[in-house]
Amino acid sequence: MMKKQVDILLSAIVLLIVAVPVLGAEGDRVRRTANGHPDFSGSYDVATLTPLQRPQEFGDNLFLTREEAARIESEEAAVISSRSQNSEPDREAPPAGGDGSTGGAGNVGGYNTFWIDRGSDAFAVDGRFRTSILIDPPNGRLPPMTEEAARNAAARRALRRPNDGTPWWLELDGPGPYDGPESLGISERCILGFTGATPTFPSLYNNYKSIVQTEDHVMILIEMVHDARIVRMNSAHPPASVGKWLGDSIGRWEGDTLVVDTTNFLPQSRPGRGGSQNAHVVERFSRLPDGNLLYRFTVEDDTVWTAPWTGEYVWQASEGRVYEYACHEGNYSMGGTLRGARLLESEAMEKSGSSAID
Repeated sequence: MMKKQVDILLSAIVLLIVAVPVLGAEGDRVRRTANGHPDFSGSYDVATLTPLQRPQEFGDNLFLTREEAARIESEEAAVISSRSQNSEPDREAPPAGGDGSTGGAGNVGGYNTFWIDRGSDAFAVDGRFRTSILIDPPNGRLPPMTEEAARNAAARRALRRPNDGTPWWLELDGPGPYDGPESLGISERCILGFTGATPTFPSLYNNYKSIVQTEDHVMILIEMVHDARIVRMNSAHPPASVGKWLGDSIGRWEGDTLVVDTTNFLPQSRPGRGGSQNAHVVERFSRLPDGNLLYRFTVEDDTVWTAPWTGEYVWQASEGRVYEYACHEGNYSMGGTLRGARLLESEAMEKSGSSAID
């Protein structure tokens, strides 16, 4: 009899231990892992009409009125509707090189509205709509660049002139923008997506993010160009000489907030839309009462910006899944870009009577 009572008592204790995480999850309405941390695993849609930088008309005002938010939503719906009309089947072909419009590739072809999904409304935190993702500096704009960083940015822009049908790069001193695969941008080469990975931003399309969480690692998959970040929990960064495309990410818990600290970028990564290998990014993931995530990030790089900057926006929980983004597509576009550049150079040589290009 005594043994039977002990067995019953042990069974009750086991049931209680197993039930504790469940009871805790129901009590605070937050899904938790076995060790009590919030479970962020799942898919999220981050599409939003809220811009990264605040339109200057709002000044230091972080919040939209409900009327302003409704106006932004209705204007976007009207634009999508007007651009979704059937094309005129008897229209003439566009002029060679495009017509200079903002349509796909100068209106000679490219993504149309069918492929665009940048959201249908501005995001809100605590019921208040935001004017920008950036919350610091107070004007919601990126801080000024250092003088050297501004010069470097201007030099990069000089290598990205619009296509006017001429090999304008032959007039440049030094390497040109189409000399070979390595001279093309890392997004064109499908190494990193143009939405950024560390930190990551909303985009014109492909706005899903996915999180897979274990006790020792957190994986953050970004739909745009397949960037997958592996966050090592309670670890340490390698020496500064070890650079990585996505940076080196280590995580820790501060209460119910997942904090991810990232350093060790490669110079070509340019984190935070222009940062250097010296960038330091801190991200914070917190569960909101409605099941969504609040994603906050701070970028610090005193070799590029004169001050740190911080932003935050909502990741909306979704039943959708992240499917493969076949960015390279056989590298057809890359080969076409380089062949086109060689063709323009050959035409220029013929016109000038040269046998070679210096």
